[in-house]
Amino acid sequence: MGNNIIEIKNVTFAYQKDKILKNVSLSVKEGSCILLCGESGCGKTSITKLINGLIPHFIAGEQFEGQVLINGEKIANKKMYQLAKQVGSVFQNPKSQFFYMDSDSELTFALENQGVPGEKIAEKADFVVKQLEIEDLVHRNLFTMSGGEKQLLAFASIYISNPQIYVLDEPSSNLDITAMERIRKQIQLICQQGKTVIIAEHRLSYLADLVDYAIYLKDGKISRIFTGEAFRGLSKDRLSAMGLRNTEKVNIACKVQSTKQEILKHWDLQIKELCVKKGGKTIFSHLNLGLNEGEIVGIIGHNGVGKSTLLRCLCGLEKESAGEIILYGKRIRPKERTKKIYMVMQDVNHQLFGESVGEECKMLIEDDSERDIETVLKEFDLLEEKERHPLSLSGGQKQRLVLATAVLGKRKILALDEPTSGLDYGHMTEVSRRLRMLAEQGYMILIVTHDIEFINDSCDRCFIIE
Repeated sequence: MGNNIIEIKNVTFAYQKDKILKNVSLSVKEGSCILLCGESGCGKTSITKLINGLIPHFIAGEQFEGQVLINGEKIANKKMYQLAKQVGSVFQNPKSQFFYMDSDSELTFALENQGVPGEKIAEKADFVVKQLEIEDLVHRNLFTMSGGEKQLLAFASIYISNPQIYVLDEPSSNLDITAMERIRKQIQLICQQGKTVIIAEHRLSYLADLVDYAIYLKDGKISRIFTGEAFRGLSKDRLSAMGLRNTEKVNIACKVQSTKQEILKHWDLQIKELCVKKGGKTIFSHLNLGLNEGEIVGIIGHNGVGKSTLLRCLCGLEKESAGEIILYGKRIRPKERTKKIYMVMQDVNHQLFGESVGEECKMLIEDDSERDIETVLKEFDLLEEKERHPLSLSGGQKQRLVLATAVLGKRKILALDEPTSGLDYGHMTEVSRRLRMLAEQGYMILIVTHDIEFINDSCDRCFIIE
């Protein structure tokens, strides 16, 4: 490894008077792969924003002290377009960095923006598609792509411009096992090319063997720095005590059923021979599954097979082309389903509207009980954030807030789309515990997830969409 390519010197950063980073100093050598880990809200994403210049260029905050240098030059003195040539970023929510509606234009946007000749762009795009093995992502409408496919496309759109430094924020948050292996290969490729890689991540098993150093953050400070070897040697109990996920591969422990099997009549909620089409294309057909009161059922399958579409249909947000949804023996139509079933979306930003966390909670409860709100916020470790604006929260905190509003809404059927995206080990187990409590109260809970640790912690059984 070479000289220090990134230097963070005594940085303190406060957003809305809350200190997110507290006197952080860190040096990163060129060509190293660095993992930023720690509990939700510990400052991982803020460090990525220091490196790519979003802090202080776009996010001013209440307080910013210290210096950040790339190749010995202060970030504060550079223009964002200059930084973008050196630092490529893949955000936790890839949609926030897209500019087009089709994948081909998105892939080549960076080169077009740099004024590269058209024939060179086409040549480079073909090379990148083959090298990253993303032939299945070209000539696609972004609105037809799954969250995981968008994540892989976001990486490719950065890779094509060949930056020195890659900053990845929760790159596996929406990925299935196969897609995680694909992103792992992509990260391995840029490491072999001598690029510097900074990854903020909760799911650790897919990349633990690639890490040169693991930076463990706690309460806005760097608490420990581990070599890759020392980090991989940490026991599961030690990792859990630090609020971290397992670094070793985990397999599904519960029963897995096919959605092609015959429907069981004793299920309280039955999804029977369901078919959904969009724009003349069949998303899925002849899909059968069900559950009873008090059950938590997982829905698994590769990115793009229609898991999120199934939940949207279940909640009345998509209309079925064929089949039926039956509750307690009676067919329920889309309009009825919107009143009986509450969905927690994959991108929770779409369902946060309040001016504060407390106001967000009030929107879904009829009696406006402050005591109920405070009780639920405390259970989801959000009581101290009650006066903060929801969109200023970390990804994991937003996820927990929407789950809290789901509980306050008191609808007895919950449909959760990737509810542990952005959650550390401690908050994952807390969400699991809370869902178990709801199941004991008679709730029916359907969970679309790629998070095997969460499945093993929460689900009674799983259905796989082939």
